[in-house]
Amino acid sequence: MNTIQVGILGYGLSGSVFHAPLLTVLDQFHISKVMTSRTEEVKRDLPEAEVVHDIGDITGDPAIELVIVTTPSGLHYEHAKACLRAGKHVVIEKPMTATAEEGEELKQIAEEQGVLLSVYHNRRWDNDFLTIQKLIHEGKLEDINTYQVSYDRYKPKVQERWREKQGAGTGTLYDLGSHIIDQALHLFGMPQAVTANVTAQRENAETVDYFHMTLHYGKLQVILHAGSIAAANGPRYQIHGQRSSFIKYGIDGQEDALRAGEKPVDDNWGADDPAFYGELTTVHGDDRKTETIPSVNGSYLSYYEKIADSIREGNALPVTAEEGINVIRIIDAAVKSSEEKRTITIEQ
Repeated sequence: MNTIQVGILGYGLSGSVFHAPLLTVLDQFHISKVMTSRTEEVKRDLPEAEVVHDIGDITGDPAIELVIVTTPSGLHYEHAKACLRAGKHVVIEKPMTATAEEGEELKQIAEEQGVLLSVYHNRRWDNDFLTIQKLIHEGKLEDINTYQVSYDRYKPKVQERWREKQGAGTGTLYDLGSHIIDQALHLFGMPQAVTANVTAQRENAETVDYFHMTLHYGKLQVILHAGSIAAANGPRYQIHGQRSSFIKYGIDGQEDALRAGEKPVDDNWGADDPAFYGELTTVHGDDRKTETIPSVNGSYLSYYEKIADSIREGNALPVTAEEGINVIRIIDAAVKSSEEKRTITIEQ
């Protein structure tokens, strides 16, 4: 397979932690250029990459096939649009765009240009979510009636960063919400309706830092929650079926490992702490049994392995543009539901 030359737009947390370390351990990719003001950080991490300060230096480079957009969310649309029009394949960090309309336009441009467009919903490859998918596939979690996910953090002080400022695509709903909405849609498809409370709880908060929403699927109710003032966490996942329940604490450790400078280079990558293995309770008549379920190893690397196969072999994308757009449609509905204090029907 010929090496895929890559350009990265932005080298903040996303570019330096969630993308570059994965690309550097895969032979299928070579990071050629990075557009950023963080020159010294790129030189430290990617000595062979050229630092540029204008998007034209990447869109105008015929050698670059793939561009990773990791700039602030409000810039995703214009940056991805420029790259797609230049004939580049594009991966956009989540959230895809600030509005579903922007996402639809990018999808159309990609189709017209004959290039690939994907969204980096990496938490489909968290160890907990992979374990849940395995249990469903094996029939150990079936006829689900309640699927509940909490993504709480303890960050009581508002920080000076773009994610916590007023602007397009900022706030917890776009940031953390994108992850758990995408997971739910991946499992269950688009819901019939959305009911949500979206607000700010912290003193001096400029944007959303709390949400609680229900995605309605008839009998199945999907409850997604996140807050920023949770000093202690309850279960991350609570899933209940007709004859089984799965309760899981803790969170996948790949983010912490990447932040610490580790890379996915051995078979232990993405392994869960056994203390956080989930528990599956099954009921058969009067017999109730609870067993500990070892977690499947997480693998963010899988996303980029699949991207390489999509570009070189024509295989299906790991996350499609339409899937990214659907996440934004749910966010739009949640905001509208909260503002109008009513349930919003989702057009199918």
